[in-house]
Amino acid sequence: MTLVIHVALQNFHIQGQSMEPTLHNQEYILVDKASYLLRPPARGDIIVFQYPLNPQQDYIKRIIAVPGDIISVEDQTITVNGVRLQEPYINQDNLYNPYPPFNKHIVGPEEYFVMGDNRGDSSDSRQWGLVPRENIIGRAAFVYWPIGVDNFGILPDISHVFKQIHP
Repeated sequence: MTLVIHVALQNFHIQGQSMEPTLHNQEYILVDKASYLLRPPARGDIIVFQYPLNPQQDYIKRIIAVPGDIISVEDQTITVNGVRLQEPYINQDNLYNPYPPFNKHIVGPEEYFVMGDNRGDSSDSRQWGLVPRENIIGRAAFVYWPIGVDNFGILPDISHVFKQIHP
C-alpha cells in the first residue's frame, strides 16, 4: 500500500508567490502523479514539473495552452485558439506583464504553455518557453497544510474558463 501511494502521490512545498491567490507561499500540496497515465494534461490544470532550464528544480504553474493550441499574449489579454480568456483566478492586484507580447504562437506536440496566477510576479512560459510533456510530474490535487488560508484543501474547478476553446 505504501508503494502504491508513493508511486501515485508526491508532496510539494510551494516556495514563492507566483500562484497567488490560488496557492500561497509555504503551503504544502499533494501532487497526483497517476491521473496523467489515464488522460493528457488539460488547460486549467495546475501542474508540478521539472523546470526546463534546470530539471533539478521543480516549478508549479497553470496550463494555459496544450499541444496544437495557438496562443497570443498582450499585456493582460490571453487568447487561445481565438478565444479571449476571462480568468477569475488571477491576482487582480498584480496584473503587470513584465514580458514582451507575442502573437499566434503554436504550441508544439507534447508541449504545454504555462503561467502563474500572479502574472506580474511569475517566471513562466512567457519568459523561458514551453514545458515538455516528459517534464510534468503531476497535477496539484490538494492543499494539506495549512488548511483554511483561502481554501479548504480542494483546488477550485475552473474548467468553465476554458470551456469555449476548441482545438
